[in-house]
Amino acid sequence: MSVTGITEDDIANFLAQTPGFFERHAQLLSTVQLTSPHGQRAVSLQERQMEMLREKIKGLEHKLIEMIRHGQDNVAIADRLHRWTRALLCTANTAELPEVLVRELKHEFMIPQAALRVWGVADAYQSLPVAQAVSADLRTFAASLSVPYCGVNSGFEALQWLAPDAPVASLAMIPLRKGAAPDSAFGLLLLGSPDPTRYGADMGTDFLERIGEVAAAGLSRLLPG
Repeated sequence: MSVTGITEDDIANFLAQTPGFFERHAQLLSTVQLTSPHGQRAVSLQERQMEMLREKIKGLEHKLIEMIRHGQDNVAIADRLHRWTRALLCTANTAELPEVLVRELKHEFMIPQAALRVWGVADAYQSLPVAQAVSADLRTFAASLSVPYCGVNSGFEALQWLAPDAPVASLAMIPLRKGAAPDSAFGLLLLGSPDPTRYGADMGTDFLERIGEVAAAGLSRLLPG
């Protein structure tokens, strides 16, 4: 809209730069009519401002509820991680540790399938199921993972560790390392789910990395020396 060279932007700028205008012309506030966003009825400027304020408060309430929910979820995850870690620390018999690790992990985090392999273990633990031979390719793959792999089931070799009659649509593979160097990988933890969205390629891996760090720290007891 333009009236004798004055545009809507000119009017808007004038009102923004002249806060005292409506103080000097207070009667305008009671006569200005706006269209309500909740219908075609006309409302006063004050009522429109109240509607905008209510919408803003409602949006803030939703954000607060979401923050509280995320906080509660994080507390629940921390509690599960604590119980799982405690179970590992309370396992005095090193030979029982892999079984306890997988069993309690599945229980605490409701993981349908999980399996574990470690290599280079001490002679005393060579006969454990967890120490079954794995291919050089799989060891190389584990060493190449800088972060846990999450994605769809693409027929990885490690899937042979899981029960054959249980479907796996998505999976996470977590490398176990004794140190920071890539060649320090000595195992792989596999998590599987029939839900194709549980372990998505775009999901964050911070929590899975913590799982891997705790698991590696405990399972290092199987290694020589």
